[in-house]
Amino acid sequence: MVKDKLLGLGAGILLSTALTGFAVAQDATTKTTTTTTTTQRQIVQNPDGSYTVIEYPVDKEVTVELSPRGIQGAKGWAKVMRKADGTTVSVDLSGLPADAKNYYVYAVDPAGTVTMLGPVSVAQGVSQATFTTPMNQFMLVLSPNEGLTSFAADTPVVFRSAIPTGYAVVPAAVTSAAENKQVAVSQGVTSTYQVPMLNVPSFNKTAEIRINFTGDLAGLKGKAYVDPTKAGVTKVKMRFDDMKMAPKNKRYVLWAASPDGKYTKLGQVVNAGDRQESEIRSETAMADFGLFVTVEDADVAQPTSTIYAPFTIGQ
Repeated sequence: MVKDKLLGLGAGILLSTALTGFAVAQDATTKTTTTTTTTQRQIVQNPDGSYTVIEYPVDKEVTVELSPRGIQGAKGWAKVMRKADGTTVSVDLSGLPADAKNYYVYAVDPAGTVTMLGPVSVAQGVSQATFTTPMNQFMLVLSPNEGLTSFAADTPVVFRSAIPTGYAVVPAAVTSAAENKQVAVSQGVTSTYQVPMLNVPSFNKTAEIRINFTGDLAGLKGKAYVDPTKAGVTKVKMRFDDMKMAPKNKRYVLWAASPDGKYTKLGQVVNAGDRQESEIRSETAMADFGLFVTVEDADVAQPTSTIYAPFTIGQ
């Protein structure tokens, strides 16, 4: 924690329930954001589309085209439905070679880890199958080879998922010049953020959590409303007050921190200096998380600022 820049928290923060998500409010006016939006990711994609990992939204069916590789006339689609307790992937293939018997469906995550979802059996050139996985960020690859442990440019592939309209790829967690994988444009995390978990499972109704900023942000006030739903999704609303007291032309970004130290961007507001109030709305399927705000100079996919303020309860 950076001592000189760490923002103090107001004493007496109230609570009575919980939240999280993924999306961006782009200006100081009120914006609505949800985990379904991934278009704000800034990345460099391989020209051939070989890296197509996306984050699937909660409770929204996404149709993904499966682009054939070396099979003329073949067509493929996958319907992906992510729920709080896992993700269902339904594959539909047609126009396959008459002698085709089996293909194997794999999910590849941002770190390049390969997980086999299962085989699909081909009969008379068509195939349908449904699988489940706990993953929420992945691309789909179909191969004639069973037992793949890695994915590279020379991996035998018959179908690979394309990027659906309105989505952008998730930056690769591991990059390699030799493999020419996706590289994030934004900087990596430059600080170790100490963010306490909110113990969201203990919430039985909407909780209001207040925060009083100090230091460079003295005068700025804020509160978050964390609302767990029966569907396993937690809604989060963050409200900033007295924005004119805060530094101008900065991005105030709300993040959710998972128990394993990963950060999800819930939204942001840009303080243009002409509004007193601003709001971020988002949601998340994480069972528990912490909340914190960073002050950024540019649009980022991961927190970079040493100026940050976590939410805590009972202080």
